[in-house]
Amino acid sequence: MAAKETQLYTKISKKLKDQMTFPFLEALLAMGFPAHTAQKALAATGRRTIEEASEWLHFHYNDPSLDDPIPQEYALYLCPTGPLLENLQEFWRESKRQCGKNRAHEIFPHVTLCDFFTCEDQKVEYLYEALKRAGDKILNSFPSTIPLNLHSSISYLGFFISDSSADVIREFAMSFATEASILADCTVKPCTKQLHLTLAHKFYPHHQKTLEQLAKSIDQIYNCQWTAALYSRDMRFVHYQTLRALFQYKPQNMDELMLTAGEYIFVDRTQQAEASEGWVIGISHRTGCRGFVPENYTERVNESDTWVKHRTYTFSLAFGLDSKESEHNTTMNYKSHHSLMTTKASKIQTLQALTHRRSLLVVRHGERVDQIFGKAWLQQCSTVDGKYYRPDMNFPSNLPERKKGLKNFENDPPLSSCGIFQSKLTGEALLDSGIKISYMYCSPALRCIQTAKHILEELKQEKSLKIRVEPGLFEWTKWEIGETIPSLMTLAELTKANYNVDVDYRSEFPLSSLMPSESYDDYVKRCSMTVKQIVAACPGGIISIVSHGSALDSCTRPLLDLPPRDISDFAQLVRKIPSLGMCFCEEVEENKWQLNNPPVKTLTHGSNSAFNWRKWIQDC
Repeated sequence: MAAKETQLYTKISKKLKDQMTFPFLEALLAMGFPAHTAQKALAATGRRTIEEASEWLHFHYNDPSLDDPIPQEYALYLCPTGPLLENLQEFWRESKRQCGKNRAHEIFPHVTLCDFFTCEDQKVEYLYEALKRAGDKILNSFPSTIPLNLHSSISYLGFFISDSSADVIREFAMSFATEASILADCTVKPCTKQLHLTLAHKFYPHHQKTLEQLAKSIDQIYNCQWTAALYSRDMRFVHYQTLRALFQYKPQNMDELMLTAGEYIFVDRTQQAEASEGWVIGISHRTGCRGFVPENYTERVNESDTWVKHRTYTFSLAFGLDSKESEHNTTMNYKSHHSLMTTKASKIQTLQALTHRRSLLVVRHGERVDQIFGKAWLQQCSTVDGKYYRPDMNFPSNLPERKKGLKNFENDPPLSSCGIFQSKLTGEALLDSGIKISYMYCSPALRCIQTAKHILEELKQEKSLKIRVEPGLFEWTKWEIGETIPSLMTLAELTKANYNVDVDYRSEFPLSSLMPSESYDDYVKRCSMTVKQIVAACPGGIISIVSHGSALDSCTRPLLDLPPRDISDFAQLVRKIPSLGMCFCEEVEENKWQLNNPPVKTLTHGSNSAFNWRKWIQDC
């Protein structure tokens, strides 16, 4: 555009800008709200209705940042709608279930047109006008179809937009940036790179093949209607963790936040020194107030869930087609209908096959007390009258009640305090990886059940997923002390002790069938039969087995169609498996499995021997 034309265009735009009216603002001012807070409320609610803005002001009455001149950040996205959006959302759900969470799951399906930029609250209306003008300019040249080409690499999977379509879309983004600069005094940077719609990003390399197969099942609906959408976010909380309240909470103290179910809380994990265990310090998205929040009342969500959609511009498919072209397209659509439906049915079948694919996560239990304090550990923590006390911090703070008292713990020891910590740390890591366990099976040994419980607690699944106690997963009985099977806690005792076990689950390998000092061949056959029955009973999803170190070998080799190891090799291998060691198998084809990297890293730590301060004093 020539310099004179630019000056004339700017002059006309500013004249139109001066003629714009703001009825919502005038209504809020008439209610008595100050202009700057009224503008902030309108920006924070997307300028949808006066009611929403006035309600926002009501809830933020005690917001200490209400008068701060901090603008919202805005971004412009091109978003699919209709059947294509539904197919992409199904891919989101299925890829997360099969491969865990990756960076693409943090936001809805979109093509980035303009990176985030700031706009003063009183000028947001001009952004809407900029969006409309930019859309009107290229409406007739907007492509009637946008071909999407699948691109895959070791850490990225997505659709690239072909150059011919991308050029028009970039022209639209550039036009919006120019209009926003003139009308709203914003510095907007339009996207100049390859336009793309991300499907998966920063995933584990061994998931690439599965993700590609899922992506190929996405039915690209070429007559999709695309919409340019303007979103905003609170720039202060971009790097915070976002939580959503699951339940209502009424504060018990002045420094606690009131929660309503569904509201969002922003948490800065680097500023939690004052929070005690089970609590976090957060800022309410609903009120702007800061306070303590019970963490078990919340779940972690994406920061994009708090974004506000302001305005959209929809590009209609009807433009650019005369009546003859429309008639031709209708005929072609009719002729190709049967072919499209056949292709779609085939893709649905492929997706259904992938949906039923399974993964198996086998985990060894955490550190047990006798592992640290020896065979005579029970004598160290028992009083004369047979009651439990804690002689060392690495003993658990308490023990569950058992029918015959402490004696039954002797050969069925609990986790140590470090073992509990290890289990929770592993569950936390699994949560961060996006893993969601579909089935939890567990050895009847107490240490295994405790490990499963703490993992599920950190995954926020302790209430929704019951533990299936499976006797067939018990340790090789030759390695157990004594000539009889240890006395294990009953389902009734476990339930009474608040372990969420599945009392209706019935194993085909009951506890009574376990034989003391069984042979290696009998043990391997038992594990093979048990794991195959477990897998057969689970149609899809991630199956978790919490058992003993030996299970990492004996419960995976049958699925991999590998013969049992030599007994001496087996014994040497098991000795090297640490607490919370894990193996991960994935079904690549129906009933064909392969070993892959576990979803989380290993847990490594050093020893910490007992310390006697009296002896130390004497030696000084």
